[in-house]
Amino acid sequence: CSCPRRGRAAAATAGDRESVSQSDRHLTAAMGAGERRPRPGGKMALALLLLIALQLPQVLAEYGMVNVLSDKEHGSPKDYCIQFNPSWAYLPHDLSKASLLQVQDLTSSMLCTPSDVPLQGFNFRIAMVMRGNCTFYDKVRLAQINGAKGLIIVSRESLVPPGGNGSQYEEIDIPVALLSYDDMLDISKTFGKAIKVAMYAPNEPFLDYNMVVIFVMAVGTVAIGGYWAGSKDVKKRYMKHKHDGADKQDDETIDVTPIMICIFVVMCCSMLVLLYYFYNQLVYAIIGIFCLASSIGLYSCLAPFVQKIPFCECRIPELPCTHKRPQVRMLLLGMFCASVSCVWAVFRNEDKWAWILQDTLGIAFCLYMLKTIRLPTFKACTLLLVVLFVYDIFFVFITPFLTRSGESIMVEVAAGPSDFSTHEKLPMVLKVPRLNSSPLALCDRPFSLLGFGDVLIPGMLVAYCHRFDIQVQASRIYFVACTVAYGIGLLITFVALALMQTGQPALLYLVPCTLITSICVACWRKEVAKFWNGNGFAVNTSLI
Repeated sequence: CSCPRRGRAAAATAGDRESVSQSDRHLTAAMGAGERRPRPGGKMALALLLLIALQLPQVLAEYGMVNVLSDKEHGSPKDYCIQFNPSWAYLPHDLSKASLLQVQDLTSSMLCTPSDVPLQGFNFRIAMVMRGNCTFYDKVRLAQINGAKGLIIVSRESLVPPGGNGSQYEEIDIPVALLSYDDMLDISKTFGKAIKVAMYAPNEPFLDYNMVVIFVMAVGTVAIGGYWAGSKDVKKRYMKHKHDGADKQDDETIDVTPIMICIFVVMCCSMLVLLYYFYNQLVYAIIGIFCLASSIGLYSCLAPFVQKIPFCECRIPELPCTHKRPQVRMLLLGMFCASVSCVWAVFRNEDKWAWILQDTLGIAFCLYMLKTIRLPTFKACTLLLVVLFVYDIFFVFITPFLTRSGESIMVEVAAGPSDFSTHEKLPMVLKVPRLNSSPLALCDRPFSLLGFGDVLIPGMLVAYCHRFDIQVQASRIYFVACTVAYGIGLLITFVALALMQTGQPALLYLVPCTLITSICVACWRKEVAKFWNGNGFAVNTSLI
C-alpha cells in the first residue's frame, strides 16, 4: 500500500511494554564469470520477500508540536516535536486555539500504578511521565481519571505512535503525545521545571515534494524493469530460435502459471497471519532476507556494466563446491554488493541517510524480480492482478469487521501487535523524507512510503506488454500505454491519500488503470486473442 505521509511518522507500535533500561536507540552473490544464477534457495528467499512486500499498508500517526513557555511567562517560547495518535484525541491546528496548561512533572515515575499518582491528582494539568513498564493505555487512563487534561510521555527511544485499540480510544478523551528524552532535557535546561505547554498539530501543504521523488522512483523502476525484462526475454528467445532450440532452458526466469498464482496468494495470506501473531520473531528474519535478496538484485543490476569495464578480467582458482572460476572483477562486485547491504543492516534506523541505501537496494531488488518472474500471457497477468486486487481490499477494508480490536489485520501487521516489543519496521518499502519547509521539520524526518508490491505487481504487466510489443512488432505501444497508465494510477493514489488522510491500498487504483488500458489498446488494435494468450511471436531485433 502507498502512504505518502503528511506530517506523519512511520508506524511502529500499538502498545508499549519496554523497560526504560532498554538501549536508546527496518550475501551470497553469484560470481561465476558474471553468469552464475542464484541457487533455488535464493529464489525461495526472493519469493518470500515478494510476499512480504504485499503486506505493507502504512498506519498513520501524527507529528505535532508542543509549544513550551516558562510558567512565569517571560522569555521566548520554543517548539518541540511530539508524536501523537489522533485516535485518542485531536489537537488543534492553530497554536492560538490550543490550551496553554501547566505541566505536572512526574518524569521520576512511569505512571503505571495508582501509587504513581500525586496525592492531589493532576488538577487539570498536563502530566509528563517516562515511557515504559506498561501500555500507553494504562498511563493515559490513570492520568485521565485523576484529572489530567493531557499526557506527555518522555521516550528514551525513537518516537512511535501511542497506540491502543478501538474500545480504548472510545474511553479516552485527552490527548496523548510522545516527547523525546533529549527534548525533555533541553526543556528542563532552558525553562526549568515550572513550565506551561500548548500542544497543536500545524497543517501541512497539500503536496510534499517527496511524493514527486516517490513517483519518479516508482514509475522509473516499472519502466526500466519492464523494458529490461521484455528485451532480455526476447533476446533469449531469438538466440534459442537461431540455434534451433539447442540452448538449455534459462533457469533464472520463472514462468508464472495459474496454479502458482493461487499458491502465491495463499502464501500471502498465510504470511500476513504469521506476521500478525509472530511479528517480533519474523521481522528480523525478513530484514535478513531483504539483505540477501537486495544484494543479489544489486549484483544483477551492476554486473552488465562491470563486465564492460576492461580491468581485473583474470579468473581466480575454482571455488569449492561451485566448480566455477569467477573473474576477479565479478568477485569484487559481489563483495561490494554484500557490503552495501550489510551497511544498511547495521545503520537501518539512521533516518537521516539510511533511507537512501534502502531505496537503492529496494529498486535493485524490484528490477531483479521483474527480470526473474515472467507472466507468459495476459490471462496470467489478469488473474494475478485481480486476485491481489481483491486480497488488498479484503485485508484493508473487510478484516476490521472480523477482529476484536476493530483494526484491519494489515494495519496491525504494519503497527505490530499491541504487546510487541521491537521497534523494527518491515523494510519492503521505498521511502523518502519530507522535503518541504514546515514547523514539523523539527520532527524526526517523517517519510512518504510506497510498498514494493505496488511496484512489482503492475511492473510484471508492463514487462509482458513490452514482450508482446516486440512479438507483434507494435513499436512499444502496449509498453508505453501501460507505463503511462501506471503513472496515472499512482497519481490517483496520491490524490486519494491527500483527500482522505488515511492509508490507501494502491492496487485499488493501479490494477484497474493498467489492466483496462492494456485491454483497450488490444481492442483498438484488434489483437485481443493474441494479447490474451501471448501468441504471435515474431522476432524483430530492431525493437529490442
